[in-house]
Amino acid sequence: MQMRTELGGHRRRSGGSARPESGGRRSVGFAKRRALGLLAAALVAPLAAGATTVSVASAEPLAAQADPVGQNASGATVRAVDWLTDRRVALWIDSPSMGTPIQVQMLLARDWNIAPEKRFPSVFMLDGMRARDDQSGWTLETDAEAFFADKNVNVVLPVGGQSSFYSDWVDQNNGQNYKWETFLTKELPPILEKDWRSTDKRGVVGLSMGGTAAMFLPARNPGFAQFAASLSGILTTTTLGMPEAIHYAMQDAGGFDSEAMWGEPGGEGWKAHDPYLLADKLRGVSLYVSSGSGSAGPYDDPSSVPGVSTNYAGMGLEILSRLTSQSFATKLKKIGIPAQIVYRPSGTHTWKYWEFELHQLWPQLANTLGVEVEKPACAPAGAIADVAGAGPWLGDCLTAEYPVAGGTVQDFRFGRVFSSDGVTVPVAGAIGGVYQGNGGPAGVLGYPTTEERGTADGRSRFNHFRNGAIYWTPEHGAHPVRGAIFEEWKRQGWESGPLGYPVLDEARTPDGRGVVQGFEIGAMYWSEQTGAHAVLGMIMDRYSRLGYEGGVLGYPTSSEQVAKDNGRVGNFQNGRIYWSEPTGAWPVRGKVLEAWDAEGAENGRFGYPVGEEFPAESGRGIQQNFQNGFVTVDGGEVTLTP
Repeated sequence: MQMRTELGGHRRRSGGSARPESGGRRSVGFAKRRALGLLAAALVAPLAAGATTVSVASAEPLAAQADPVGQNASGATVRAVDWLTDRRVALWIDSPSMGTPIQVQMLLARDWNIAPEKRFPSVFMLDGMRARDDQSGWTLETDAEAFFADKNVNVVLPVGGQSSFYSDWVDQNNGQNYKWETFLTKELPPILEKDWRSTDKRGVVGLSMGGTAAMFLPARNPGFAQFAASLSGILTTTTLGMPEAIHYAMQDAGGFDSEAMWGEPGGEGWKAHDPYLLADKLRGVSLYVSSGSGSAGPYDDPSSVPGVSTNYAGMGLEILSRLTSQSFATKLKKIGIPAQIVYRPSGTHTWKYWEFELHQLWPQLANTLGVEVEKPACAPAGAIADVAGAGPWLGDCLTAEYPVAGGTVQDFRFGRVFSSDGVTVPVAGAIGGVYQGNGGPAGVLGYPTTEERGTADGRSRFNHFRNGAIYWTPEHGAHPVRGAIFEEWKRQGWESGPLGYPVLDEARTPDGRGVVQGFEIGAMYWSEQTGAHAVLGMIMDRYSRLGYEGGVLGYPTSSEQVAKDNGRVGNFQNGRIYWSEPTGAWPVRGKVLEAWDAEGAENGRFGYPVGEEFPAESGRGIQQNFQNGFVTVDGGEVTLTP
């Protein structure tokens, strides 16, 4: 089995390799990893030979502190919300400190739906050095989403922050203005508490650089977290050689300069973020610290050298983590702060070990936050049991069956089953997320009427609902189609019709008089005055140049129609747009349209328009050219010239 280290990047959903190095950095990166490998081989040899032993200190988890962190008005606001599943959501938060939108994903608590008035503790899950900008490593690389599905906590997953150590940097660097400590401890908590049913009880769990931050954030911000776990973290940052090692790692993970982070190596900024030096500030926080030994373990590919993995970089990094974790644990014991310390006898700096540790630390985290370690007993019954039995992909139930908006629903690990008026069907995945984001059965779509199905062309999945449908494609994601737009799209042939699949949600038009929804080949407009009509292709392109519904033509009054010689025409409140292959797409309106219509429009002697109207050469009035002549309008006088 080939395992990746945190230093080497996340694996992709498609099974592709880690992000490539750019330009000449590729050979430099290899040399750095090889150097770590040589260091690892030297340090791990005594462990492989059984010559080294380590001590283990442990303690029962402590009760959470009573004083919550102060919540000041931070000015952070939620720009957008994207429901990824029925209990996984992405928030885009405008951060005043960082001056940019920050994505935070959440895994919502088990009882989020069944207990809509309930509030839940939160668990902040921090990523490693190569944190990506699209998704947390915890959801990319581990079973965290499935694992937390039956846990009654809101899981908070900050996205991004490569090499940041989740701290406030003293200077901008490499295009980043990192103020992660301010964001996580001051800007984000009020949003979670106000709008996302979170309490002020928190745990923070981090791996690698996130493990370092998991210790210094609670120490620097009393009351921020009642539980802190470091998984393979660097827990002494100022001891001999550590600033250089951290700088070295940050250069390799994105080309960042550690002096922009905390200033001169070993200086006051470094001391202020050193978990070892801050250890006394963690009194009263329930602590969990783990690391492997760096030798090959059950999730590593062994090399020809006993105890040495082929994961050279992961060996060196884990040895550094072990050494610093031991120093940190010794300091905690000396000053009388209890902690759960776990030294694994093997294992490298690799995601599979952090997934294992997440499972191990959960009872301590749950007890600290005051939630159940195990989910309550539940079992499906009746029609829902039949659906669950036929769809084992749903997993185990998380809740009992409960009433919602004229029917019932039961939550499962990987979806939900709805039942109303004799129809019982599951809704899950991205379609389930969009359904939840639109209010579920109490929202505009109503109850589902079909299970998830595939389209005839094999490109899409969909569920139908009482008042519309949700279609998902890998290219465009999941989008609902409803109301008059849905009926017109259906009349035109669904996804096989001229518009193709939906690519955007329905949105209000700027004038507030209608709505519009984007599809692959155009858009569908609706207003009370004009109804629902499609605008497609080149006609849509010309319509956009004219200002859409806010321009001179107004809203469409018909969908695109066939014209002479396989041309096309779209009708609008204040004119038309004609398209033909030899002439392109052009608008015709006003008195020019009236005169041209009287001559038979495109079927008459003038043919199709070949351009827009423009000021006439006489300097008076306007002129528009057609295939076989032109029309001029000067005041009330209209002249047709063949």
